[in-house]
Amino acid sequence: MTTLTLYYTPGTCAQAVRIALEEAGAAHELVRVDFAAGQQRTPEYLAINPKGRVPALVTPHGTLTETSALLAYVAQSFPEAHLAPTDAHGFARMQEFHSYLASTVHIAHAHRPRASRWADEPEAIAAIQRKVPQNMTECFDLIEGHYLGEGPWVLGEQYTVADGYLFTIGTWLKSDGVDIASFPKVFAHTQRMLQRPAVQRALA
Repeated sequence: MTTLTLYYTPGTCAQAVRIALEEAGAAHELVRVDFAAGQQRTPEYLAINPKGRVPALVTPHGTLTETSALLAYVAQSFPEAHLAPTDAHGFARMQEFHSYLASTVHIAHAHRPRASRWADEPEAIAAIQRKVPQNMTECFDLIEGHYLGEGPWVLGEQYTVADGYLFTIGTWLKSDGVDIASFPKVFAHTQRMLQRPAVQRALA
């Protein structure tokens, strides 16, 4: 019986949670939130997620929001899928990476499509948007050099929910005016992700 419901919008970080649910083999229902129609601002959706954003995951214990929290929830709810390290240090490393993606990389990207959150004047908005390629390049330089080692996955030999998160945010680079091939490790990681059946199902 389905006990999880994911509210998502294509092209957003909710995709990382879709991938995690598929990797876990978790029974779930998908509900698409139509941003173009403003569905995220309706009273019905705000009752689910008062932030008016995705993802939101309805669980038997209540509704959760924020991608990094949802990824940890899925990994810990389905331990047999081995989607997160079980030792404290390894789990903290994963959460460190998630925090960087959420607090720095996602925000750097958002300055292009959501520049009006930070400025009102057209010239200020344009200046913010011009900075995005540089900022995203710097973010991915750090990921390439600091977070991706010799292993095939973010945390080395073990595939984790962090991989779906990186993959998802990596798909935004093209629209931000950055060539993902500039980062060989990130690019190779993306190609490996595209071969995974769970990723293919999540993207279908």
